[in-house]
Amino acid sequence: MPSSFALKSMNAVHHTVLRLTGGRFGWTAGNMPVLELTTTGRKSGQPRSVLLTSPWQDGETMAIIASAGGNDAHPAWYLNLEATSAVTVRTSNETRPMIARLATGEEREKIWAETVKRYKGYSGYQARTDRVIPVVVLEPAR
Repeated sequence: MPSSFALKSMNAVHHTVLRLTGGRFGWTAGNMPVLELTTTGRKSGQPRSVLLTSPWQDGETMAIIASAGGNDAHPAWYLNLEATSAVTVRTSNETRPMIARLATGEEREKIWAETVKRYKGYSGYQARTDRVIPVVVLEPAR
């Protein structure tokens, strides 16, 4: 399982690729769209940004998976969302405010099933941990 340091390092490299290429490279990973999620730090109150893949989209709605590579602890960005659901999402072509919410029940099962069918790595992440990996739905703020 990747350490917190490894995950942060990979994110820093990914940000660097985006910056150095002027966004020409880095908006996809593993055939999935990439987004930059900016949350509000639950302790600091400061903006915190992380690049994540979005394995599921439906129109303007998209999902992100709080897998942390199968670690036993939820990623920090997910903990920030538990405290404040208002986020900013930047994609290759726009930046917009969105609201994050936890998918539950049938909705979670549907998104999870479609995700692991298309991107097998997520089932491996779930096998590495006893926690149920959260599926977070991002919807445009109205």
